[in-house]
Amino acid sequence: MSGSTEGRAEGNGRVYQSGGDQHITEHHHHGDAWTAAPWMAPDSVRRPAIGRSPVVLRDRVELMTRLRTALEGGSTNQVYVLYGLGGCGKTAVASEIFRSATAEGGRIGLWVNASDLTSLRAGMLAVAADRGAGEGELTAARSGLRAAADLVWDRLDRSEQRWLLVIDNADDPAILRDGSWLRTSPRGTTVVTTRQVAARWWPGAELHHVGVLPREDAARVLCDLAPESGTVEEAAEIADRLGRLPLALTLAGGYLAHQVIDPWSMAEYGRALDRGTEVDAIDLLDQGAAYGNGNDSRHLASSTWELSLHALRTLGLPEATTLIRLLACWSHDPLPLQLMAGTAISEVLPRARVEMALRGLLDHSLTRLVPGPPRCLRTHGVLLDSIARSTPADHRDPLIGTAAALLGTALPDVTHPWAREDPPLSQFAPHARALLRRTSQWTEAVPTTVARVLDCALRLVVGLHRAGDYASALSVAQDAMARGTRLLDASHPALIAIRQRVGRALYRLGRYEEAESVHRLALADSTTAFGAHAVETLESCLGLSSVLYWGLGQKAEAVALLRRAVEGRAATLGTAHPSTLIARTYLLEFAVGPELDPATGPELLEDCRSVVGPRHPITLAAELNYGFALIVSGHQRQALPLVRGAVSAFEDTHGPDHPKTLAARSLLSRALGELGLLEEAVAQAELVAAARARVLGPEHPWTAWSLERLAERRRASRTEL
Repeated sequence: MSGSTEGRAEGNGRVYQSGGDQHITEHHHHGDAWTAAPWMAPDSVRRPAIGRSPVVLRDRVELMTRLRTALEGGSTNQVYVLYGLGGCGKTAVASEIFRSATAEGGRIGLWVNASDLTSLRAGMLAVAADRGAGEGELTAARSGLRAAADLVWDRLDRSEQRWLLVIDNADDPAILRDGSWLRTSPRGTTVVTTRQVAARWWPGAELHHVGVLPREDAARVLCDLAPESGTVEEAAEIADRLGRLPLALTLAGGYLAHQVIDPWSMAEYGRALDRGTEVDAIDLLDQGAAYGNGNDSRHLASSTWELSLHALRTLGLPEATTLIRLLACWSHDPLPLQLMAGTAISEVLPRARVEMALRGLLDHSLTRLVPGPPRCLRTHGVLLDSIARSTPADHRDPLIGTAAALLGTALPDVTHPWAREDPPLSQFAPHARALLRRTSQWTEAVPTTVARVLDCALRLVVGLHRAGDYASALSVAQDAMARGTRLLDASHPALIAIRQRVGRALYRLGRYEEAESVHRLALADSTTAFGAHAVETLESCLGLSSVLYWGLGQKAEAVALLRRAVEGRAATLGTAHPSTLIARTYLLEFAVGPELDPATGPELLEDCRSVVGPRHPITLAAELNYGFALIVSGHQRQALPLVRGAVSAFEDTHGPDHPKTLAARSLLSRALGELGLLEEAVAQAELVAAARARVLGPEHPWTAWSLERLAERRRASRTEL
């Protein structure tokens, strides 16, 4: 069942069974509607009190089949609990099963709103009246002379007709328990809708999770509501943007269906969602409420989840509100729970209360656990935007700072470019990008906090680049630049560092002219900000040198920049510092031939192996580049074992399609060809050309270069034959 899971809560088969009469002071109702026709007071319990019903109930097939089968089979003495996030359509499911049971199953349908104690007691006494309770009995129950719940369930037990009772919006199960309002009966079946997931509240009940809709069904909800506004695919794109949440889909569809003066298409609505802030998106959604259930807070994206947070505050858990606001700094994608264990969380809430706050959010369906490894939290995107919208301005900066500090512990440390292995990035990347977006929306963040967020983005970009995912690295870096320059001066160190990564990604993607422009700007900014000999400026020299040498053929300037970087790093950091070792490996590529000191390669390899160790990425790069220098100077046989070793090590570490593996394999093909081992040279060249075409695309300069080298190897092989 899409979006649903089923289970049975432990218990003895009875739900909140009273042990005897309980004398309760009742809320008294007055007026003709109550005294003259008690079965109609305060509203008719014979129809769902839900406003507009869905045009068609989409998805929920397995859940509806389970409930219909139980009712058609004469099920009694059973409680079914439909639980899930507010706005997921639990009431819609209950309404449809109510309709089916009454219109097709011959049952009496009874509907009670349990959003508060007053509504629950009034509704349940109306149920008793419907099932034949006399005015004297009702008066005794209202005045506290008789336990009201006992009267209701006595009448339900004695009902001649079988019934279905829906207790809707039972988000505070304590009011059901305290009055013993929820029981089982041999004459009927009860369905409860709630946001409260904790099984301890529902002993003996059968629990069903109601989640978001599948993409196709979510799109059809929009098309059901606004059939003239666009195509199914356009509806699907909006559904994705709204996280396929039924409440959000209903609001969007209501808005689209009722515009008269200047009606929007679905495409226009989607663009409005995409270009707005979280405030604009939530406000736009809420405008659709005017065409459905009005301004009931349960039916507004801006306020429906505040009901659950208010309940948690009432229970003594105000920290749950702080925690959900912290979650709103990140993405709706699965968030590894390890972030919640960071010490930095104490900046916004006591660490001793984090577990209780999280348990409260989970119990009220405001977030949910995703099985691991790693174990994660998943919180709906519309909920996060709604929470972000209502977060007080003076809370935003510390929340952003805490989110950045917690996330930073999981991302690569860019102060150690010689790290042997980066942590996995895929699970953290969407949260770093979401944090960037939220920081640009919450303009209250101070410059030091913005810099912390940009540091997270930088760490992510470095990790993506090291993993060979240059397109993603460029996308994140450009996003960080665009958002960061709106909040900080362009010469801020954090922005200069990110601009350098933009240049590196552009170079790796074969966009050499753009890379040169970006690197020259970064070099000018870093020179102004830090000075000509600063480490940051030397980093710009290093990045620009590769573009000029390999991309644009401006070798003299490239070598001059590289020597400046090597000499500057050696003077500042020492010749054996890992950052200096990296620059020295570049020199093996650039300064080849007679101008290269024969001792340069062996000295570099010895330093690398002693400082960072064998098979370290820096050592492997040095071995590969030394192999290149040997090949260029005519020592192919000496180079061959170095290059073979680099290919094997890079493939073991990064996989066969990583750019470093392919660069090493390309050099291996060259060495083999020049040694006359043409069959293997062609085979290696074929692997490189195929992988680069697959990974980079046929238009990339490296792909074209690889195909040219493959053609050369094949021609040489045919000539040899």
